[in-house]
Amino acid sequence: MKNSVQPVFDKRNRRSFLKQSVVAAGAATMSAGLLNAPGSFAGQEDDGSNGSLTKGDAAILRFLQVLETIEADLWTQYAELGGATKQGVSLIDLGFTTGISPDYTVALQALDGDMPQYIADNTDDEISHAAWLKAFLESKGADPVDVSKFATLPPSQVTGVPTHGRLTNLMRLTVDTTWWTRYRSDSKNPDLGDTGFANAIPDLANGEHPAIPRNDGDIGTNNLTVNPPIINNHLQAIANTAGFHFAFIEQGGSSLYPSLAQRVHSPEVLRILLSIGPTETSHFQTWHDKAGNAPNITDGDLSFPNLNGSNDPKVAGMFQTNLIMPEPTFFLSRKLPTISIIRPTETEGAAMGAVQAFIDDGLFRGHIVNGKSDGFIELLKDLAEDADEARR
Repeated sequence: MKNSVQPVFDKRNRRSFLKQSVVAAGAATMSAGLLNAPGSFAGQEDDGSNGSLTKGDAAILRFLQVLETIEADLWTQYAELGGATKQGVSLIDLGFTTGISPDYTVALQALDGDMPQYIADNTDDEISHAAWLKAFLESKGADPVDVSKFATLPPSQVTGVPTHGRLTNLMRLTVDTTWWTRYRSDSKNPDLGDTGFANAIPDLANGEHPAIPRNDGDIGTNNLTVNPPIINNHLQAIANTAGFHFAFIEQGGSSLYPSLAQRVHSPEVLRILLSIGPTETSHFQTWHDKAGNAPNITDGDLSFPNLNGSNDPKVAGMFQTNLIMPEPTFFLSRKLPTISIIRPTETEGAAMGAVQAFIDDGLFRGHIVNGKSDGFIELLKDLAEDADEARR
């Protein structure tokens, strides 16, 4: 049975896209015939016995395919400006120009000398995830989701950056860094209802901050010919923001894959999620480590404090930069001993939670202008609802 992506809009009982009368460029092109197309995704459940995907498994894979497409888009922007420049020499050849800004690249290297290679590698992985999930859906007769029409956000204006539109915004971010203390807590777990995790970088959680230089002015004047290079505080703050944003993005995948794996039906689809998920955790572990090396600087109202600067042992333990492995905490029940785990992994509302985290992060700023949406966020929410409704 072929599951078409278009009729994902056919669930009239919960189409916020339509209920809220959103004036969207994407929605305006949808005809009544499309919304009521034969073979609706909302139709009869397929048990997968004929080699096709169940409705729930298809919904989860579609959602993940779009999330990986979003990640590929944002990582491409990071790689364009600060990725390794060894095309044709390195095993990682992304097929587009990288490392366009040597100054930004050097600022990133203040966190680790291998940052450009790690960025290129992470980008390569996310592109492969999106492409593979698309191909797998097609191999099962299920249409993947094409979000290319929503790639309309402006890119960086730094000289040399390709001018085509993007799905994601990296120039006005509000970065949640509570993952830092969540993974250091030995007594709190969001799956058990715990809240109040402190931000490692409180200023990043307020306002809108660029994680890539918006233009040549953001790069400013630097001296790359001395050892160590001299980078102005504004550009270094942009690179520091990127470092913490890298980990924010990848810790989301670390939790999302095991959360959704609990909802899949097919052992084959379960294998897919259990195989991709650990790579996201590998990414997170890398970026978690590098973020702790961010130079302690201030740029206007944005400060990166010395996370190792407290003399209070209780406080120091929550921010110590080399505590990058998950501290044992409570899991499933406080009656059981503590254990080192990925958290959260609660499956209820996991997909919608991931979308909301991206929205709160500011990744989609620009898809709503003057109160009018282009339909992208509504589509993501609909796909997330489909994934969250999947059952074994």
